[in-house]
Amino acid sequence: MKLAQVVLVVEYDGTRYHGFQWQVGLPTVQDELEQAIERLCEQKSRIGAASRTDTGVHAKYQVVSFWTKSKFSTMTFIRALNYYLPHDIAVKEAYRVNDDFNVRRDAVSREYCYYILNSKVRSPFSKMFAQFMPQMLNIEVMNKACELMQGEHDFISFATSLDNVRSTVRNVYQAGINKIEDFATFHVEASSFLPHQVRNTVGLLTRLGMGKIEVDDFYDIMEAKRLGLATPMASARGLWLTKVNYPRPLGEYSENL
Repeated sequence: MKLAQVVLVVEYDGTRYHGFQWQVGLPTVQDELEQAIERLCEQKSRIGAASRTDTGVHAKYQVVSFWTKSKFSTMTFIRALNYYLPHDIAVKEAYRVNDDFNVRRDAVSREYCYYILNSKVRSPFSKMFAQFMPQMLNIEVMNKACELMQGEHDFISFATSLDNVRSTVRNVYQAGINKIEDFATFHVEASSFLPHQVRNTVGLLTRLGMGKIEVDDFYDIMEAKRLGLATPMASARGLWLTKVNYPRPLGEYSENL
């Protein structure tokens, strides 16, 4: 029987997982998804993902794919997989797509948000999903640094490892910080990201926002092009994968089925 490709949009609380990607003997989002697919479809299926989130990082819009002989409707995939998945992982959308669609290679950009509770008082409701920072941040000066990052640059200073990455040049389409009430949110969209690039960027931006460095220092670190120069790395709890963008809506990749 011919296998068909199914794409899922998944969201998860990454608190208790050692990242998205499968690891021997450790809880991961990929392992939970593959176990649920095996229980539903009665077959083992290795899934691919558009972005590999790190330990403790969350996702509102992760895109994964797998191959199956099952003929279930997309709604059945959503409801049944959610039945088998743990409470902190949920399938939000499902699509049957053409064989040549690739969730990773066909993605044109990824978007991440980093949430900071910038308040004098901590909150028990956001402790696992935002970084608490009681010192007031200078959002205006942080946005000046965000402007420097936009465009095509070598971001090796913001990576802590390269993991066989061929090029450290990335294209940042937009980057900026806004503050609504007690939450400062850093949003960045790029073609792709280096390992720990976003968290190292946030760490350096918060140093800038607290007056520990100047905008010129931020620029010099970026231009130095030295691995791991941007420190400290921000906590994983505040980071969210919020969107994976494709040239067309996911539902339009099934027109030949």
